[in-house]
Amino acid sequence: MLDIVGAVLGLVITVPLTLVVASNTVSGWLVDSRVAIGLYIVVGVILWAAAAITRLSPPLALGLAWVGALLQMAGGLWPGLIDVAIFGVLFGASAWGSRRIMWMGGASVLIAGGVAGLYVPIVTGVAPSSDPAAQWQNIAIGILIAVTVFFALALSWGAGLLWRSVRRGRTTREAQLRAEAVAAEEQERVRIARDMHDVVAHSLAVVVAQADGARYAASAHPELAQEALGTIAQTARSALSDVRMLLTQLRHRQGDGPQPTLADLETLFAQVRHAGIEPRVTVDPMPPGEPPAAIQLAVYRILQEALTNALRHGEGGVDVRLSWWSDRVEIEVRNAAGEAAVGTGPGYGLVGMRERAQLTGGTLVAERDAGCFVVTATLPIGASPPAAAG
Repeated sequence: MLDIVGAVLGLVITVPLTLVVASNTVSGWLVDSRVAIGLYIVVGVILWAAAAITRLSPPLALGLAWVGALLQMAGGLWPGLIDVAIFGVLFGASAWGSRRIMWMGGASVLIAGGVAGLYVPIVTGVAPSSDPAAQWQNIAIGILIAVTVFFALALSWGAGLLWRSVRRGRTTREAQLRAEAVAAEEQERVRIARDMHDVVAHSLAVVVAQADGARYAASAHPELAQEALGTIAQTARSALSDVRMLLTQLRHRQGDGPQPTLADLETLFAQVRHAGIEPRVTVDPMPPGEPPAAIQLAVYRILQEALTNALRHGEGGVDVRLSWWSDRVEIEVRNAAGEAAVGTGPGYGLVGMRERAQLTGGTLVAERDAGCFVVTATLPIGASPPAAAG
């Protein structure tokens, strides 16, 4: 719309000025004056129509500009202000046209410069002469006109190329920002899905184990059934609180909120113990200080998932060993493997544990070993994750 409005204003302004300048400058028209006026108006309409559609259809605009210019030369008309529209067409051809149209616009600049060097001296009345000095003067005038026209047209065409580069850079930047936003959203979804799996899978494993125990003890040992039901209620409330926190993060894009730490490990072990599996925990050596929050969270989530797997697939007790060194923490969870032991399929739990370890720059291995299923992890402490990690 702005292009059309600008073209209409350009037509209204430049056609009268062109007629005034031409009538005051030209001593005699090469065609009848009324025909010349009509040609100026027609050429002006064609050129400014080309300028109006240069963004919508650069090929058509460039073709119309050449039609207008050839009609102007065929009528022997002087160059005028109406020719300003050609600059807009060349700008549009290089800014919005295809690569072919862009280079056709560049070729038009070269051709128009040469044609102007021949046409303008003729239309302005520079007559041929047998005098060598006059001939060289005419040649110099033609060359000067050709160079001037060429640089004027090349300037508008080059400005279009510059704008093309700016648009391409802006498009590339916008695409990069969109890709980064998508990657960030995907990373956030993966993180929340990982947290959701850790919380829900562990809590449901405890609830299922307690429910089975309560069902068998309901008639013979009512007090044990009551204790199991209490554990189920406590575990469900804790899981509900964690799920609500995760959903709040997903809905409002808030911060991570409170996350489990090493102080919560005893509660985790108690839940497993109440579910019927006795965790035999060894911590040697003890943490030399307060580990980073990211390491504490990774240790908690890895142990949570490993113990959940032991609840669902293991048999008997589970051995947990934590070794806190000055530069790393080593985790080992070992339990007797049942017939359907974890590790035989691509479960989300193993994937989540490996991601937890990789996010801290560490490693995690889950494998069978002499009838046991063993999860071992090494997480670095006090150093940034290596660039190649993950």
